[in-house]
Amino acid sequence: MAARAEDLLPVEYFHLVFTLPAEIARIAYWNKKAIYGLLFRASAQTVTTIAADTKRLGSRIGMTSVLHTWGSALTHHPHIHMIVPGGGLSPNGDRWVACKPGFFLHVRVLARLFRRLVIEGLLALHRAGELAFFGDLAGLTDTATFTRWLAPFRKTEWVVYAKPPFGGPEAVLAYLSRYTHRVAISNARLVSADAQTVTFGWKDYRIKSGDRQKVMRLATPEFIRRFLIHVLPDGFHRIRHYGFLASSIRKANIARIRNLLWAEQPRQEPQTDAEIIPLTLREPCPCCGGPMRIIEIFRRGQKPMSRAPPREQAA
Repeated sequence: MAARAEDLLPVEYFHLVFTLPAEIARIAYWNKKAIYGLLFRASAQTVTTIAADTKRLGSRIGMTSVLHTWGSALTHHPHIHMIVPGGGLSPNGDRWVACKPGFFLHVRVLARLFRRLVIEGLLALHRAGELAFFGDLAGLTDTATFTRWLAPFRKTEWVVYAKPPFGGPEAVLAYLSRYTHRVAISNARLVSADAQTVTFGWKDYRIKSGDRQKVMRLATPEFIRRFLIHVLPDGFHRIRHYGFLASSIRKANIARIRNLLWAEQPRQEPQTDAEIIPLTLREPCPCCGGPMRIIEIFRRGQKPMSRAPPREQAA
């Protein structure tokens, strides 16, 4: 989280979600590494391509993508959460191109390109022999059959969802800290568990209004089966960075963008007692209601000085 905090820019951030249709997600159940990798590539290429279009944003953007594979009931529901700064570098890198306030890119345009890239990627994986099929879909091993099976998906509307912009870089960091390393279910959702049954809370998103919170009881073996669906292939990275946030060039790009935004932070030398100005906080003391004063300022990672507070009420 400390590393991500250093990457945050003083711009608006947007949250996009890319979801696979349920029928294609079923193929991913048997081909996790191939399909999840395609989901990462297709979603990143979609946003990068549309943003680079001079009719849209005309800039080179950056993004952080996080893979989630579960629904609230532990069902298989692979989707990408993408955190995107609201703008990008101009093609020659000499200026920051900001998006419109509160609006990043058209989700319908994103959805149609995403649909094409995923379908083309599936066909390429099939030709390369990297897909396996079982059960009632075993016949899709044949290339012609698989091509015909995919054809209807070219005409359906795929889901790309744009959530309201984050409340600022701090909200982005709070989101990342909560969701990037989340597993399929947290301990807080567990109601009870024994050798026969596991009971947990879940949210029914099919309910448009009213109480969505419900309780589900599963036989313990079924609960274990659902949980293990979401174990990723060995070595698979579920958090990835693209564009100007790609790891190899991230630091240089962040520094350049901050200079373009006039947001570079001047380096501060450690302060002595004489340099500390007794600033007064706007919030009163929660105990006595009196004003609270800053008695020491220290940078992240620096230990505060060991000393007793002044006699006045301070914080």
